[in-house]
Amino acid sequence: MKAEPGAMEVFRDPRRPVDERVAGLLGRMTRAEKAAQLGQRLPGWNIWSRTAAGRLQVEPMLDEEAARRGGIGAIYGLQRADAWTGSDWSDGVRPEEGAELAALVQERVIASSRFGIPALMVEEAPHGHQALGGTVVPVPLALGSSWRPELAREAAARSASELRARGAHIALVSGLDLLRDPRWGRSEECYSESPYLAAQFVEATVRGIRDVPGVGAVLKHFAAQGAGIGGRNGSGAPIGPRELAEIHLPPAHAGVRAGAVGVMAAYNDIDGVPCVADRALLTDVLRTRWGFDGFVMSDMFAIDRLQTSGATPAQSASLALRAGVDMSLCDEAFEHLEDAIERGLIDDTDLDLACGRVLGVKVRLGLLDPPSPAPSFPPPPDAVWARELAGAGAVLLSDRSALPLKANARVALLGPLASAPGALLGDYVAPQAEGVARSLRDAFAQRSPGLAAEPGCDLQTPLDGGIARAVAAAATADVAVLVLGGTSERGYDDDFQSNGAGLPGESAFRATSGEGFDMAEVRLPAAQLSLARAVTATGVPTVAIVISGRPHGLGDLVDSCAAVLWSAFPGPAGADVLVEIVYGEREPTGRLAASLPAASGTLPAASDERIETTSRYVDADAGAPLPLGAGLGWTSWELSEATPFTAHVATATDAGLEATLRNTGARGGVQLVQLYARAVVPGRTPRRAVLAGFARVAAAPGEEVPVRVGVDPLALEPLGDPRSGVLELWLSMEGSTVPESRVRVAVSG
Repeated sequence: MKAEPGAMEVFRDPRRPVDERVAGLLGRMTRAEKAAQLGQRLPGWNIWSRTAAGRLQVEPMLDEEAARRGGIGAIYGLQRADAWTGSDWSDGVRPEEGAELAALVQERVIASSRFGIPALMVEEAPHGHQALGGTVVPVPLALGSSWRPELAREAAARSASELRARGAHIALVSGLDLLRDPRWGRSEECYSESPYLAAQFVEATVRGIRDVPGVGAVLKHFAAQGAGIGGRNGSGAPIGPRELAEIHLPPAHAGVRAGAVGVMAAYNDIDGVPCVADRALLTDVLRTRWGFDGFVMSDMFAIDRLQTSGATPAQSASLALRAGVDMSLCDEAFEHLEDAIERGLIDDTDLDLACGRVLGVKVRLGLLDPPSPAPSFPPPPDAVWARELAGAGAVLLSDRSALPLKANARVALLGPLASAPGALLGDYVAPQAEGVARSLRDAFAQRSPGLAAEPGCDLQTPLDGGIARAVAAAATADVAVLVLGGTSERGYDDDFQSNGAGLPGESAFRATSGEGFDMAEVRLPAAQLSLARAVTATGVPTVAIVISGRPHGLGDLVDSCAAVLWSAFPGPAGADVLVEIVYGEREPTGRLAASLPAASGTLPAASDERIETTSRYVDADAGAPLPLGAGLGWTSWELSEATPFTAHVATATDAGLEATLRNTGARGGVQLVQLYARAVVPGRTPRRAVLAGFARVAAAPGEEVPVRVGVDPLALEPLGDPRSGVLELWLSMEGSTVPESRVRVAVSG
């Protein structure tokens, strides 16, 4: 039965405040209808199919689900395409069909609701919409290595425009996880190990999505998933409140301030309390302290996982709801909300709060306003922009005058990733149309017609005779180029967990990175290191290009190769831009967004870990040989001695350093001047080196440029927000290595 027209006027009136519109609707809804708005049970790819004639049609399960309670809160992954869903270009939703399918689904959802409430269409977009024809951009770790947040904003706006054109409203975007353990397979979804740098990129990502009306960002994962024990996916974070506040919360706080409409509560626990049941996290911090008025979504099946602690489905639902979770994701537990109320585990006020938050997001995104047609799918991105995005995060780690390559050099292209275009893309990627992504072999072949190519080994295993063939190819070349690292590429015959994470089998899996692909050792696999040793032993100048989704230990390559270029998964344009760098046509301006440790035994390696009593093992140093911020360009630089703005400041944000930067080389270039800080406060163990600001500076040969870098307010939480004591500050062009001499600035108050 439809509501009276007069009863709908308040919540349909776009001139009224959001709270009034929500209250006008909430007061007329039944308990079942409210519970329906918290539901996101059906995976979207299961609720549609094609007729024999190839037309899209809705499956009966959608009508059954919508009619059961009188509506649906959200639908996840309607257009998701990947190996887990089984959708590809033969049967998946093409860009031109997306809006049509969304409209078919919404028509049924709206018809089931007395008040005509549409469902939120929720799509994965960690680095581009995970749908056929979606623009794949570099993974967050690659974007973070650019140190250019404006690129993340542009990439996010592109993804949001594609989502909106396909009838979607919510982009699930990565960025809240800090890269504290490179063994974790999802390291590629992190912007940085630095809370400050990650916060800048999260803020930019949210603003980019907000640039497109009708689309909102839900940030994942909240919180501390990057602190999991042993780098194992979903494992607990055994950290205290100071570590949580200073390291893992700043990116989320920045995203909330920037206007995210939601956050996703993570799988993991923090000190034994699962995030989806952590009221201190989801209510006290997120809502009370930060003033967040959006909604909290659980990660897939995370609420059901509470049953491993002995909770019944009704108890699991009530624990999550009272903690602050407003919407589930495919959980069955939220089907027991009404039962939980009847049993006194929660009450109608709890239900009203959650439902009101979900409805508030729907109002803000325009779902309850008169419908307007979806915009046209945007044309393909500009090729120059795509290449700039793909190349901005590439980091030159070492170069003994081997680069740039000469145009007529005979190249032997070796290594297991040289001929694999899919290895450039990362996790959470839909199948690409023919010709969208190229391999490094394709890109090199355009410049070197006589290119010799041999894999030498597989990603983790030797190939029979592979090294001998690679050595023979190198012996006939002027330069050997090794393409090493890892990949998140999945196969359609692979096995998956219920949430889509990989289940490695004996031989089916190629992936060594991504969700479900954690590694015990961060050094490159032995097969790849054996190949590198054999090739460099020939005496032929060897350049290593390392493509990966995590910080690998690359000390062996840096010591033995003439040059090493590293890139997190750069996307479809990656092969072309990496070759442009190797030939000197593009400057490598990226700098490491996360430290590269020597080996797993020397973890943790982040630059802002707390100062330790001992800094070495009997058999190894504990530091990272390639720290946060490291990287080279095509020219040389000198930085003068830094001086403070003032010797005594009222607040930490008044502090900073200035110096003169001079380009001492023969080429123009771009340098990244980084400001690091250490808060020396009595009674508190300081962090070793906290990134507090940075400046990108361009200079012509011989040019001197003044540089002034202040402590950014976003860096205060990682510093422990010092109110008094001393700030030790220093400027660096080589990363976070702590110099012996540092400028000391007293902070009063």
